[in-house]
Amino acid sequence: MEPLKNLYSVSFYEQFCSIIKIVLPDFKSDKFLKRIFDHDWDTRELKSRMKHTTNVLHDFLPSHFSETASILVRLTTKLQDEGFGNQALQYLFIPDYIEKYGIDNFEGSVKAFEKVTQFTSCEFAVRPFIVKYPEQMMAKMLEWSRHENHHVRRLSSEGSRPRLPWAMALPEFKRNPNAILPILENLKQDSSEYVRRSVANNLNDIIKDNPEVVLGIMKKWSGLGKETDYILKHGCRTLLKSGHAEALGHFGLVANDNLHMSDFNIRNLTIRIGENLDFSFLIENKSTQTEKVRLEYALYFLRANGTWSKKVFKISEREFLPNQRTTISRHQSFRPITTRVYYSGMQRISIIVNGVEKEIVDFVLG
Repeated sequence: MEPLKNLYSVSFYEQFCSIIKIVLPDFKSDKFLKRIFDHDWDTRELKSRMKHTTNVLHDFLPSHFSETASILVRLTTKLQDEGFGNQALQYLFIPDYIEKYGIDNFEGSVKAFEKVTQFTSCEFAVRPFIVKYPEQMMAKMLEWSRHENHHVRRLSSEGSRPRLPWAMALPEFKRNPNAILPILENLKQDSSEYVRRSVANNLNDIIKDNPEVVLGIMKKWSGLGKETDYILKHGCRTLLKSGHAEALGHFGLVANDNLHMSDFNIRNLTIRIGENLDFSFLIENKSTQTEKVRLEYALYFLRANGTWSKKVFKISEREFLPNQRTTISRHQSFRPITTRVYYSGMQRISIIVNGVEKEIVDFVLG
């Protein structure tokens, strides 16, 4: 598989130079390319190459950011006109440039963000501006939540997430998310699924520090429509996976004795790294009425210090008819992945029905 860092190739930069010279005829392409492909180039990974591009580009653009911001906006417009949307990831150095060199020019930067994010997302780059200009920036984000372009509307939600992955956190919003709520209110019935998914992710961030805030929103938004119901369901996924009774109950997932789990069986209680853990169980609705059932399993992965790290995986969520009996079979891969380290020894697995852990079984990873 081709490494992502190779998105920044010779052909990419040559293409970039041909476009920027249309916007900036005096751009020195040869010197720029020589600076880009320095003696450290081969050792740089994707993010490092992006940051390196930002730094090199700075030496070839005007020193006054207000002038450069205009160039970046015109460059973005040209890239869009030429159909380079499929290379938006490579062009993340444009918002990175605004973040690094425009932080002291609020007006010029936000105007650039509004245009650039319609080509390549500025969700990471706006966050230092929220920290430095909290009231001004959040007023602008609220304005963007009513923008005609869905990329700009999404930026207002995604950029204000308290815990946006791979980005700097916003500690003030982790403490008190009230400044975000009017933005989410404006977007709760947005026409774009892209935007609605961001709203759900923002709610899920808020839940991790202020679950009561989202529980209040859940009551307020409930029943407004299927799009908003999706936002609430996806936004509450952390509460649902943690077995939060109020959140589960809101979606009709009630823990009761009518839902009976039995015959929990693991095909092989000793497996090796790279193999699958195959398991099955019987779920039965002993009630005389239809029950809504959410089925999950939890894996307790052994840590290096001998403790376990619990991770919950959703199986399904559906209605079970009166007296319905169903055998569920699943497998969990223990193939090595970059995001998890497996340690040999005793692991654990459990079945969860409507938030209630029914049975825990030990197995060995050899």
